[in-house]
Amino acid sequence: MKKIGIGICIGIMCFSSFFSYGNEQVLPHHHQIQKGSASYIETINQEKNRYVNYGDGYMIDYPSHMEVDTSLEAVRTLIKDQEREIEIYYDNFHNTPNSAPAYKNYSNAFIKNTKDHIKEYENTATINGMKVHLLKWSRKKLSKVSNDKNFYVSAEIVKNDKEVYTIFIKSSRQFYNFEDYMDVISSFKIIEKKGNPSINTKFKPVERKLNEETKEFYYKYFVNSDKLRWGIFEQSAPASFSYLKGIENRLDYEFKFLVRYQSLDVPMPLEELKNAYNNNRYVELTLQTMHMNEENESITYDILDGKYDDYFEEYAKKIKEFNHPILFRLNNEMNGDWCVYSSYYSSKDTNLYKEVWKYIYHVFEKNGVDNVLWVWNPHDLSFPNFKWNHYLTYYPGDEYVDIIGLTGYNTGNYYPGEIWRSFEEVYPHVYNEYMDIFEQPFMITEFGSNEIGGDKVKWIHEMFDYMYMHPFKNIKVAIWWNGIDWDPLRNPARIYRLDNREDVMDTFRQRLKDYK
Repeated sequence: MKKIGIGICIGIMCFSSFFSYGNEQVLPHHHQIQKGSASYIETINQEKNRYVNYGDGYMIDYPSHMEVDTSLEAVRTLIKDQEREIEIYYDNFHNTPNSAPAYKNYSNAFIKNTKDHIKEYENTATINGMKVHLLKWSRKKLSKVSNDKNFYVSAEIVKNDKEVYTIFIKSSRQFYNFEDYMDVISSFKIIEKKGNPSINTKFKPVERKLNEETKEFYYKYFVNSDKLRWGIFEQSAPASFSYLKGIENRLDYEFKFLVRYQSLDVPMPLEELKNAYNNNRYVELTLQTMHMNEENESITYDILDGKYDDYFEEYAKKIKEFNHPILFRLNNEMNGDWCVYSSYYSSKDTNLYKEVWKYIYHVFEKNGVDNVLWVWNPHDLSFPNFKWNHYLTYYPGDEYVDIIGLTGYNTGNYYPGEIWRSFEEVYPHVYNEYMDIFEQPFMITEFGSNEIGGDKVKWIHEMFDYMYMHPFKNIKVAIWWNGIDWDPLRNPARIYRLDNREDVMDTFRQRLKDYK
């Protein structure tokens, strides 16, 4: 990840006021962190600096040798050195059903997994007049993580029932005493908010070594493409094309892109990819690092401790053997707690998700894989919708991502709390936000509309209308998810299929004519 303004003091700002710290008054020596940033650093003494964030309304002291990263200031501030990382978050739950107690309980639910987490301390304290929940825990060192920071402290600082600040400290060594982390936490103070925090970076594609066919594919369908192409998830394909070709004949449209999901229970589906290629199709190969019908709460730790080395080595060799272009989508929708590789299950530490990504990437690299385009794909809504679970905290870095995936569904209203969302309520906002942040090409990796809760045909027409009137020029591929989500009693809860109703099929057949 490119970091702008990390540990560099640019520009001197002069202020006439004094800041009070304890019994000491310090004439601020201000260092602006980032152009457009709502924060700055002031020097207190040789050992200590103060970070002041006007956008989120707080200030905190930290050892002066540490670097400050405000690249994701609207999400978090990161203060770090080689040994320790301090993440600071501000959550405002006004106009939402969330609350400070719910945030504290849900954020720390991972600690119930006593197999992988050792709770060392938990208590409630009062710091600078505010109620603070303190939790200290550890886990074992992971063999695949360099300089693994496996000792943790988090402090949820409650401003009121709807506003919470979180200080999350990770360390590669044990905390020797209470003051080892409380010096930073106890320095935290709330100040008046002025201005708005922002995202102060732009993520860009990095040229990678690809074989000629994959490079040609990437430029044809993504980099230089001015045409939207449609794909489909149909469960029987690419193992078999008999059913899919029946759909395509009825629609008079051939879907160039297919989706193949898999878990760790099966090897890389080499024969299915060959079948797709022989039928002139490309596959978005979606590997989700989990087991079906098994407990998976330890899976991130197990991968990073080397328990799946043989699996990934063999996986990489089969991808190399295939040697044709693959859209490799790893651990999609990671910001959703329905995914066992979400940090909700692993110490709320999004670094571990990124470590899994980089580990698998380097296994591929070691095996000479040069036919893979890496697709990084959050969900448009984060569950839980907490800042530490924000999708940007999962971004593994420019050198590891070729394509940005967008996923947002109209889930309908089968389940309590879900609402019918039009296409215009889902995609324009996500697209515009991503365009401000990412320079890689985009694809809608999977999406669809339920038919429970509204008019599905109308939804599809409005989708095509919007995409025609307001083309998303950076979205190169859109893949319809032709399936059903079932409730626990095996009743259809979200019916996304396009082939179960003639009126839906007629609509797609009519509107896909524009994309031939």
